[in-house]
Amino acid sequence: MTSTAPPPAPPTGPTTASTTEHPLISCDNVVRIFTAEGVEVVALQGLDLAVDAGELVAVVGASGSGKSTLLRILSGLDRPTAGSARVAGHDLVAMGRRERLRFRRETVGFLYQQAADNLLPYLSAADNVAAPLRLAGHRGPDVDGRVDELLELVGLGDCGARRPAELLGGQQQRVGLAVALANHPQVLLADEPTGELDTRTADDVFTAIRSANAELGVTVVVVTHDQTVSGQVQRTVGIRDGRTSSEVLRRTEVDEHGQAAHVTEEYAVLDRAGRLQLPREFTAALDLRDRVRLDLETDHIGVWPGHTRRPSGRHRREDTDA
Repeated sequence: MTSTAPPPAPPTGPTTASTTEHPLISCDNVVRIFTAEGVEVVALQGLDLAVDAGELVAVVGASGSGKSTLLRILSGLDRPTAGSARVAGHDLVAMGRRERLRFRRETVGFLYQQAADNLLPYLSAADNVAAPLRLAGHRGPDVDGRVDELLELVGLGDCGARRPAELLGGQQQRVGLAVALANHPQVLLADEPTGELDTRTADDVFTAIRSANAELGVTVVVVTHDQTVSGQVQRTVGIRDGRTSSEVLRRTEVDEHGQAAHVTEEYAVLDRAGRLQLPREFTAALDLRDRVRLDLETDHIGVWPGHTRRPSGRHRREDTDA
């Protein structure tokens, strides 16, 4: 495995928040409220998200922003308090217990941050990868073939006989990735998969994730704090205070001389209720607080501090949600 990750490949079509009418993953105004020691904690407060089949998306945000809660909902380990969430045609709100179990076994694969959570320590790497297949009722040479394919994919074709204790941390994580992919899931969910690894080892793990996305066509959602990882995907979704707040889109453009350039653009996310979160550095720089004034111009909306006079626009409005 190489330790130098390539830049994002050029997209095959327009890169948007959702380029198809029915995205593979869809969250609409998702709310999740926990009760801890008698206190209500709002982890998600109206989150919207759409991910198309075949995308590789990184989800970033500060601790407590709600990104791990989102991943638990998408994996079927938790359910929303309100709103709707669907993955590969499954309604994550209405699913019963039996369907939820089948969903976790067949539709999604999950890669945990702790390598020990992905593997059984008393089984070899090959037997760990085979375990989900055998639990699903598969037997014979098909299992062996799938195990060999996945270990080769993650760059560990010669490590099948080793137990987890005989593997390095990054190798354990790559075996865990193979386990998560064993049952041909449509979606791979990864929670800080490189969080405890050094830069070189993290590159190896993420290269394996990129290979799974490219070669197997599995849709990938990665929650990460690692800026190196988030910079290697075409789309990064930022979560703040339980809502999607921003998206970074990356693409490759080729000029008339055949020279390629990587273009990165950051956008604020406008949710279905018409809300957006202004970046904190913007609101701080202009002293935006409590309420702002809005002007609708021909080709843009002006946002002005509520205590400042501003040019008169075609339509004016005061808004208290800044």
